[in-house]
Amino acid sequence: MKLLAVETATEACSAALYYDGTILERHQIAPQQHTRLILPMIESLLAEAGMQQKDLDALAFGCGPGSFTGVRIATGIIQGIGFGLDLPIVPVSTLAALAQDFFDRHDADTAFVAMDARMSEIFWGVYQRNQDNYAELCGKEVVTPAHLVEFPALNGSGVGSGWGVYADVLGGCLAGLVGTCHPDFLPRAAAVAKLGVYGFNHGLAVTVDDALPSYLRNNVAKKESERLRP
Repeated sequence: MKLLAVETATEACSAALYYDGTILERHQIAPQQHTRLILPMIESLLAEAGMQQKDLDALAFGCGPGSFTGVRIATGIIQGIGFGLDLPIVPVSTLAALAQDFFDRHDADTAFVAMDARMSEIFWGVYQRNQDNYAELCGKEVVTPAHLVEFPALNGSGVGSGWGVYADVLGGCLAGLVGTCHPDFLPRAAAVAKLGVYGFNHGLAVTVDDALPSYLRNNVAKKESERLRP
């Protein structure tokens, strides 16, 4: 299988290519440079693998939550490629990608993922490692003030930028449950690719029309729908 993935929901910009069990990745922390970097990253990956876009079997993208502009960049790039080649697309949560990257690098089974959402809020999701070693959501993802997080009674690790901004508040909410905190983790396209292949194999691929961003904030989603009105 050959799958291309992109992730641009935060200050990190990355693209990854999965082919025959191997993952190649381009990753750079470059705020406000994503539109300039992402297409050359994709071209570089395909060239390294000796492939062209027409050789791809599927696509995946970090569908959010995250920066409104960043999420739209990934969505637009993948929709454009998917439409041109009529390829199936797997939307992958940015929070899930954070959890997956963490699980791949650490011997841990639960990740309390928190991304700074600005406006005194965080994007929040609790993920566990499933029997296949993939990140699986417990409950649902939400945008919430840090002091109102909901979580199962599990021991785990704090992952994501929210743990840098709201460490004291989150630590107080989850007193005794959090072993270590990793606020410097940013989502990577390699994790999106890995989850994309897993999702494709489990029937989670969608058409271009259904490959939509996930903002979590209702007011942001409303603005987008209004923006699309004629």
